[in-house]
Amino acid sequence: MKFFAVLALCVVGAIASPLSADEAALLKSSWKQVSHNEVEILAAVFAAYPDIQAKFPQFAGKDLASVKDTAAFATHATRIVSFFSEVISLSGNEANLSAIYSLVSKLGADHKARGITPAQFTEFRTALVAYVSSHVSWGDNVAAAWNHGLDNIYAAVFKALE
Repeated sequence: MKFFAVLALCVVGAIASPLSADEAALLKSSWKQVSHNEVEILAAVFAAYPDIQAKFPQFAGKDLASVKDTAAFATHATRIVSFFSEVISLSGNEANLSAIYSLVSKLGADHKARGITPAQFTEFRTALVAYVSSHVSWGDNVAAAWNHGLDNIYAAVFKALE
């Protein structure tokens, strides 16, 4: 993935409420527990929202069970999880806001060009949270950290989709 830089001023507007150190620690800890399950995460997203699978030309119209164990599926799942891993690893430090914003804005712009809608991003979020929450110790504090982090990410993505 190629990334572009944006002015730090844009970051303040898009990520008005960065994660606290405690929230970032909760996010990182819970993500670390599931991030090695790349294929399972993407399969859970596709199972919950087949319209998302349809947006992937190499998987569109195919039975999920038939593509789940392919190298192409594993490769794409790893790309998605690696993206989240990078953003999550940068969270909790205000000095990283520009880098986070650049990554997320690029993601939004790339997906806008592919016709991905805000509704589909929201579906992806719902499926991701459902997966994570069912595989880690999930309490109100972890849920709040994930919601706060994803709210920030999605604000920048949605801005790029405009």
